[in-house]
Amino acid sequence: MITARRQAEYTPMPSESGTNEPLSYNKYLKVRELLDLQRTLSEPTSHDELLFIIIHQTYELWFRQILHEIDATIQWLNEGRHFRVNHSLKAVTEIESVLVGQIHVLESMAQIGFLEFRDKLNPASGFQSMQFREIEFVSGLKDERIIASFEDDDYALARLRVRLERPTLADAFWALLGRDGFAIVTNEDKVASIVEILTHPEKYPEQFVMQDLLIDHDENISLWRYHHVLMVERMLGMKRGTGGSEGVGYLMTTLTKRFFPEIWEARTHLQIHNG
Repeated sequence: MITARRQAEYTPMPSESGTNEPLSYNKYLKVRELLDLQRTLSEPTSHDELLFIIIHQTYELWFRQILHEIDATIQWLNEGRHFRVNHSLKAVTEIESVLVGQIHVLESMAQIGFLEFRDKLNPASGFQSMQFREIEFVSGLKDERIIASFEDDDYALARLRVRLERPTLADAFWALLGRDGFAIVTNEDKVASIVEILTHPEKYPEQFVMQDLLIDHDENISLWRYHHVLMVERMLGMKRGTGGSEGVGYLMTTLTKRFFPEIWEARTHLQIHNG
């Protein structure tokens, strides 16, 4: 809720007529505009289409916040502010936990109800979620081939090209470890640095929490992909995607993608040292 202090900060100055329009909850959050953004395509409107739109618009809002937190994290990494890095990464992982659970709300749709409006979505596809692709790119999983899917969307194309060129969260993390005294040149060096941190967590407490939050981020996105695959198969079986993909078949190929493969690999090399 908006406190009296915050309301005072956002109360507009008197207009030319000399009257004030006090801030309200609805005005601050643009609720009227927000409720006008759910435009269905089916005719007559399918009961489940509103839920489908709201879920995906909510995803896009959460994606925006995740990008906001990751961009801040990269800044904190560049500045060597370990606490702030971990604070923003914690926000990312908590949001992602919500996203995983949110997928199953879509399973409350009747399968036949989904089919009532699904064909109207062609050729649009979740593959075209610009912000999800930004999350992949900024986290360290860049694939220039994906940009071709946005060639008719100048806005998305420009944003993705910027993400493709900028240093990633992974780049900033390894650079920080280098400044913290770890040898970071090859992939083997990266794996060895994480093994060292995992072996001596009390010696490197902030770095230990950091690598754990990064693997949480990676794992949460993998969980989101997996739950998405199951939801799609439950709703549609093996039907092709609206964008022309193989549907579940394509989604299954995404399950092994990793942002931080060296952090995962380090677990394989971890051993107990006696003495």
